[in-house]
Amino acid sequence: MKYISTRGAAPDLSFEQAMLTGLARDGGLYVPDTIPTLSEGDIAALAGLSYEETAFRIMRPFLGDAFTDDEFREIIAKAYDGFGHAARAPLVQLAPGHFLLELFHGPTLAFKDFAMQLIGQLFEASLTRSGDRVTIVGATSGDTGSAAIEAFKGLDAVDVFILFPHGRVSEVQRRQMTTPSEANVHALSVTGHFDDCQARVKDMFNDFDFRDEVRLAGVNSINWARVLAQVVYYFSSAVSLGAPQRKVSFTVPTGNFGDIFAGYIARKMGLPIDKLVVATNQNDILHRCLSTGAYKPDGVIPSISPSMDIQVSSNFERVLFDAYGRDGKAVAQLMDELKSGGFTVSQGALQHLQDLFLSGRASEEETSATIKRLRETTGELLCPHSAVGVKVAEENLDPAVPMITLATAHPAKFPDAVEAATGLRPGLPPRMADLFDRDERVTRVENDLAEIEDFMRGKIAN
Repeated sequence: MKYISTRGAAPDLSFEQAMLTGLARDGGLYVPDTIPTLSEGDIAALAGLSYEETAFRIMRPFLGDAFTDDEFREIIAKAYDGFGHAARAPLVQLAPGHFLLELFHGPTLAFKDFAMQLIGQLFEASLTRSGDRVTIVGATSGDTGSAAIEAFKGLDAVDVFILFPHGRVSEVQRRQMTTPSEANVHALSVTGHFDDCQARVKDMFNDFDFRDEVRLAGVNSINWARVLAQVVYYFSSAVSLGAPQRKVSFTVPTGNFGDIFAGYIARKMGLPIDKLVVATNQNDILHRCLSTGAYKPDGVIPSISPSMDIQVSSNFERVLFDAYGRDGKAVAQLMDELKSGGFTVSQGALQHLQDLFLSGRASEEETSATIKRLRETTGELLCPHSAVGVKVAEENLDPAVPMITLATAHPAKFPDAVEAATGLRPGLPPRMADLFDRDERVTRVENDLAEIEDFMRGKIAN
């Protein structure tokens, strides 16, 4: 199994190399050169298995010889041992034919834990074997950062730096990043919005002297291992509803396109997915692009679903690579045009995307109304991101095909928005009850590459 860059001008790598590298040296993202497929029998055989065994069977074909079967099974067991639900990703029925996939039972109460806990164990196993040390950098709109810090805190071979937009994450999200006391993790509050943080991370990877000096590695969804871990719960949930004998649809609230891209990979692997629905908030660049072909950022508007407040969706590049026939030069041209204000997807590529995805958006008012209505009609308390997904899913229901909406975070991570909609303030689970009593440790920085790199050098040297 080899991994190739979406821009076609970087060396092919193994799974382990791609995982530790993150962003390709030509600025592209790594993807498998081929997608392994499962037969109907393989998929049917997943019924009744533990989440861990399902994860092993889905991910193993992508790993090559990076880890033995026994090593990989142990890594998976450690990754999901700290989850608060025995099913790891349980389904809850909202209405006839509509189900909620609860992805918030991990250590930081968000879907990012499925990938980040696994990556933490993969990195530790790889670095322990090689004796190497790396510097992990990530940008977050709220959930990736806390999940990364939780996964990597205290590890000897890793320094972790997480950039988040100052004043644009919830207080719970911020405190999950700023209260860990381990010396190897650092939370940086950056002037600007998420796209600024993400741009600085990509700038670091493209500053090859700095990248090589600190042995930079990435844990944003630019890292293929992040996407791969998320493929698993598409299979586990679909099989529980009758796949492969029946088709299943999914609606995914997304800003950076990583979670929905995992569903796309699941379908390419053979999972009989009918509809893949992209759900956006008022920062609806993905919905606009899939509707018109125009990908033109027009500024981030703060919302009650801040993890989706994104205008430059990194993983969209991966699906564009396929839409353009895996033409790396064409993708590189689009990404150059993006730097100058945006691009327009060609008619053929747009048709390809529209054949793969549906999309929709939810306004702030519609998101709040959905939270309120679902509480009253089902007793389910949704976080605002999950509510965006439910609203858009309801517009795309088909009585003949079950719809699964991904619930991406626990409502207690966004208590202000939930309380404003329902009058109820969701409480944190007991293991986090003292979150607001813990001391914070955070560094305020400007949106300046040199300043951020100098800070990182100083901390690594010490």
